[in-house]
Amino acid sequence: MRVLVTGGAGFIGGHLTDRLVRDGHQVAVIDDLSSGRREQVNAEASFYQLDVASDWVERVLAREHPEVIYHLAAQIDVRSSVDDPIRDAQVNVLGTVQLLKAAVGAGVGRLVFVSSGGAIYGDTETVPTPEGHALLPSSPYGAAKAAGEAYLSAFTASFGLATACLRPGNVYGPRQDPHGEAGVVAIFSTQLLAGRAPVINGDGLQTRDYVFVMDLVEAGVRLLDGRLGRYNVGTGRETSVVELAQLLGQAIAELGQGGGGLPPEPVHGPGRSGEQRRSCLDCSLIQAQLGWRPEVDLSEGLRRTVAYFAERSRDYL
Repeated sequence: MRVLVTGGAGFIGGHLTDRLVRDGHQVAVIDDLSSGRREQVNAEASFYQLDVASDWVERVLAREHPEVIYHLAAQIDVRSSVDDPIRDAQVNVLGTVQLLKAAVGAGVGRLVFVSSGGAIYGDTETVPTPEGHALLPSSPYGAAKAAGEAYLSAFTASFGLATACLRPGNVYGPRQDPHGEAGVVAIFSTQLLAGRAPVINGDGLQTRDYVFVMDLVEAGVRLLDGRLGRYNVGTGRETSVVELAQLLGQAIAELGQGGGGLPPEPVHGPGRSGEQRRSCLDCSLIQAQLGWRPEVDLSEGLRRTVAYFAERSRDYL
């Protein structure tokens, strides 16, 4: 199958591209390298350094003739969206609309949008939160992702473009850039491995649903069969930032990393605006319809992630 991945030089997009190539698909990647890295693009994939809002995207689609597009290109930092909501909307809303328009013009069969399983729901009283819950985003990033989903529905109704949507929790794992991409696991891992105390924003009791990157990739490839819909992708487990720091410290100690001895205790800084208090996903729908379940639990995923950063300390620390 011919597949195009936007944001394929990024953390999740790179892993997804690798999996698609390994499964025998013909893959093309679009990425402007604003946060992704060229070396993360699989050597067997065609690569185009472009902004998804560029008119050149239409030429790429005409050349590659993708049957399916996975749209991951995005501004992914919640805090940056609060600081600069205009830029966030330009990338995450206008970029998505431009890609949808190009997909329709090129006769693409299906587009899979990677949204957000936390930011679009906001703080809710229903935890774990199901897909049918009202969308109450508390940040511009969440609002932009919700708008992207609305445009998917509009392009399906107006132009007949088949669309599907994944709403992942907080994705973590090897290759996540602690300097260029959002991700508390990557940030804390490199800080602890370097012997520095991680900084927790606020009291650290805010919770997230942490899902391993390869579990998200597995959910994504299950949509290649043409299944449509909107699916949460998480574990159904809440983990506080304080607990996460403790688990990472344990993983580093077990691997004998961090210079020996116990990792430094975290310190607390001020809370951040636009940050949710609780986020956890009800994933019963994707389990029932796609047979997907998370395979990597948090402790094992953190061990794999810490081992990755420890092996590449010169690149990240």
